[in-house]
Amino acid sequence: MVWSELRAAVAAALDAAGFATPERLARLDFAIPRDPSHGDWTTNFCMLVAKEAGQSPRAIADAIVKHFPADHPMIGAVEVAGAGFLNFRYRDSFTASLPARILAAGEAFGRSDFGAGEKIIVEFVSANPTGPMNIVSARAAAVGAAIVSVLNAAGWQAASEFYVNDAGNQVDLLGASLKARFRARIGEDGTLPEGGYQGEYLATLAAELPEAEARAALASDDAAWWRAQALERMIAWQQRDLARYGVTFDRWFRESELHLSGAVDETKRALDQRGVTYLSVKPLGVSEAAQARVDSEEGASAGDAPATWLKTHDQGDDMDRVIVRADGRPTYLLPDIAYHRDKRDRGFRRAINLWGPDHHAYVTTLTSALKALGLEDDFLKVQIVQYVKLMQGDEEVKMSKRLGQFETLADLVEEVGSDCARFFFLQLSSNAHLKFDMEKAKERSDKNPAFYVQYAHARCCSLARKGAERGLTAETGDSAPLTAAEEVALVRKLSTFPEVVRGAAAAREPHRVPTYLMELSAELHRYYHNCPVLKAEPAVARHRLRVHDAARQVLSNGLALMGVSAPERLDREEEAEA
Repeated sequence: MVWSELRAAVAAALDAAGFATPERLARLDFAIPRDPSHGDWTTNFCMLVAKEAGQSPRAIADAIVKHFPADHPMIGAVEVAGAGFLNFRYRDSFTASLPARILAAGEAFGRSDFGAGEKIIVEFVSANPTGPMNIVSARAAAVGAAIVSVLNAAGWQAASEFYVNDAGNQVDLLGASLKARFRARIGEDGTLPEGGYQGEYLATLAAELPEAEARAALASDDAAWWRAQALERMIAWQQRDLARYGVTFDRWFRESELHLSGAVDETKRALDQRGVTYLSVKPLGVSEAAQARVDSEEGASAGDAPATWLKTHDQGDDMDRVIVRADGRPTYLLPDIAYHRDKRDRGFRRAINLWGPDHHAYVTTLTSALKALGLEDDFLKVQIVQYVKLMQGDEEVKMSKRLGQFETLADLVEEVGSDCARFFFLQLSSNAHLKFDMEKAKERSDKNPAFYVQYAHARCCSLARKGAERGLTAETGDSAPLTAAEEVALVRKLSTFPEVVRGAAAAREPHRVPTYLMELSAELHRYYHNCPVLKAEPAVARHRLRVHDAARQVLSNGLALMGVSAPERLDREEEAEA
């Protein structure tokens, strides 16, 4: 990996210059300049440590240049710019060797050990098991799966998890709604319970129920049977839809497991032992801004009976929170604490949760609660996945799970395919609102970014096939120098892929990958149009076929990280030069 090799060389130069300390080296990082004229890599490290080192940034930069190995096989020039930036340029020989290096690495190109094997658990989607997945869940699924993918590619040990909230009243209501739907199926009064789920998917589930067992459950008024049937069948439905979308989880963790195992009670005792709980009708810790909300805090009191409060205000929340109601029932916060305690007990050093914007206010509450429990301040990172607006032309499709008015994940995959859906969801940062343009998603043209990148991959495959038909195969052996400006630009772009993956993983920003693939495809198309392959002299043709093959490999690797296929043929790919 170029980043690690460059870092090792600069660290050695700092050591030789007498500037290396563990604290300073921890701040040593590199970026790829936006402007290619600034070189292939750059760092502002000298400015970051100058004050602490008692030297000017320029003096530190000059010292690094002086001690940087002149015969470094990768870097041919190190330049000081401005007040103390360092810019690094590849040797021409290294750039020329990159296509062969990429092809030798194959599917491993872009991977690194940067994460040093640290265990991370990524929880995402975690939709209530009360209806099929909608497009909001579809976006979270695409983003979460991509985060897991880039983390593993960059050397972390990342696991995926879906948290099933199966211990609440919503599942009871779902069971009662299924019961009503079955009554309607057999010609009885099928009036839904108050607040029941109205979606037609319940009629579908009711039609699948074994009639004899369902009638027996009606006769015995067995609410638990209806609840279990609704829950298991709905979870299975969600799993099927996600699997068709290409998203699977290492574990589906049920909240009921926490209660049955005693983990919720054990967590309450652990909090008591740490001295961070107390009994009271009102909270002791509360900010002035939160005072008006105290009376509405769930389960705070029942007459004069006290509730159990957790000292989250001391850890940054705007007020203490109830974890056990006055009537003895735990609030939703206590099992959430128990769940994250379980994550840490399973050996995960960090946890990433993907939540919708409606949970934004809960982020500080939960992180404060985990600090009160004694978990590391940086254990939990919550990322907000913003809403999606599904657009049909200029009109937005309205969604409501309870009323059954929503575009499901299955419908979306049926309309545009999983490849296109996932690419579209990953284009923007998850913090940004997204308008999903159905019309653009259905286009098979350059206006569709998923098709644009897949077409670039298919074009490389087409060139390889047509070259083979003419007895031309990609160059092997020693690397020929890169000559055309378009060729140099393309190969330099290919060289940055490992850094894109590392950066996406470190920042938990998978949208960097499709952004890169779009830029790479643009460079590839420019190279294709300005540097003919099959019409060139045989030696030149073989050389350019190797460059195209390296580009194909990187496109394939990048699409794989997104969970998007890399087709070898598309409708337009046979337009490749005859």
